[in-house]
Amino acid sequence: MTTEISALAGRPVIIGGGAAGLMTALQLAPEPVVLLSKSPLGAEASSLWAQGGLAAAMCDDDAPALHLADTLAAGAGLCNEVVASRIVHDAPAAVEQLARLGVAFDRRENGSFRLGLEAAHGRNRIVHATGDGTGREIMRALISAVRRCPSITLLEGVEARRLIVEDNAIKGVLAANERGALILNTERVVVATGGIGGLFLDSTNPAGCFGQGLALAAHAGATLSDLEFVQFHPTAFDGPSRPMPLVTEAVRGDGAILIDDTGKRFMANEPGAELAARDIVARAVWRRRAEGHRTFLDARKHPGKEFAQRYPVISAFCKMAGIDPATDPIPVRPAVHYHMGGIAVDIDGRSTANGLWACGEVSRTGLHGANRLASNSLMEAIVCARWVAESIKGVSAGRVRLQTAHSLPHGSDPSVVRAILAQGLGVLRDGNTIGRAVRSLYPIALRRGAASDPAMVGLMIAVSAYRREESRGGHYRTDFPTTIASAVPSHIDIVEAFDAARHIVESDSETASAGSARP
Repeated sequence: MTTEISALAGRPVIIGGGAAGLMTALQLAPEPVVLLSKSPLGAEASSLWAQGGLAAAMCDDDAPALHLADTLAAGAGLCNEVVASRIVHDAPAAVEQLARLGVAFDRRENGSFRLGLEAAHGRNRIVHATGDGTGREIMRALISAVRRCPSITLLEGVEARRLIVEDNAIKGVLAANERGALILNTERVVVATGGIGGLFLDSTNPAGCFGQGLALAAHAGATLSDLEFVQFHPTAFDGPSRPMPLVTEAVRGDGAILIDDTGKRFMANEPGAELAARDIVARAVWRRRAEGHRTFLDARKHPGKEFAQRYPVISAFCKMAGIDPATDPIPVRPAVHYHMGGIAVDIDGRSTANGLWACGEVSRTGLHGANRLASNSLMEAIVCARWVAESIKGVSAGRVRLQTAHSLPHGSDPSVVRAILAQGLGVLRDGNTIGRAVRSLYPIALRRGAASDPAMVGLMIAVSAYRREESRGGHYRTDFPTTIASAVPSHIDIVEAFDAARHIVESDSETASAGSARP
């Protein structure tokens, strides 16, 4: 292993085996690259679970300008319009590229793409594959292409634990496999590790997606942005399975409605009804459940008898639970689905740490703002992978100095922080619950143990949420329910996060002491 690893010195290292990482590796070809995946390719990738598809203006009555307008409206003032415009204009070409790579998109008899409608889109622009199995089909094609590509060295079962940094510049990756520690000497690293759903109890993400990329970047000194914006999908299947199966928004696009256990349609009078932006629908479902009701997606009329044909994946897990969507309402509830925040990057995916790029959900490009528009995430990963690759190609590998031994951190286990984040950073939040989360996470993050990195990521999210005293998009404060006129992205680094957390903890302690001292 030592000889093999030393032979890879100087090559770009991509961390993450989801759509963003795979596509970046393919776009870098024929330059030799190293792709790290802590599990077999696709096994812990959220991309694999994506049902909705890719959003792209592909038909005559649509245009990138219309797609951009819907994206900006959903983003609640926090989108970077220049970045968002460039991404949505490149989306149709990204769909065509995936088709060339072998993705079997759903098409009409004339060969054109079959386009679906999802929430907050003004046009049918969602490109699907195998109905509700889009992510699985894209991952199948990308994994096949990566395994065939001679310039990609794939290291499965290898987990990145730390980035080696000197003078704010990347010098290597400290990783581990079943045999122990190993060092990849490189000055070019792409983090493409996905989201944070595994930090919560209820999520549509695989449990292995718990913010490892954010931890790597934070320890490397990179700035993170908009961490407080967590998207809850309003219609996760309400059952014991984890990750929670998703009932894609496309079902509502086909006419399904939300009802409670009395049969009442509780979104009927809301602007956009069931096809309002995700944060709006998630809050409505959350509140209905808080009132003591169960919530269901009623697809009995639309799509009705065609459900199994149009949505085979959903139909299969419903059948396992004894539910036929053509005759039975589907039990649903909100669950953590996507993280709008991430590593702050520019249009080329470069972070504030020299030699560190980020791509996919782990990045904060400015496309999503405070609330991601449905099916913009896979599209962002595919589009931005090309720009990241082009940026890396423009940076010389230089002479890489071989790193000496470094202390290997513990492997991470987020289990102890999940209940803390679930209680403090739910669909509805307030200063007291967020503050309790900060006080609980702070001592765990200070320790050197398996929970310290997950707690540190959770702490950075909680501090960001505590400091944003307004409600916007996916961040809703019941104690600050209004939206401030000026929309300003948040930024935080690891030093600032711990300083802010210590201040919150000490302030609460002083308040408690003052209260107990009163006669």
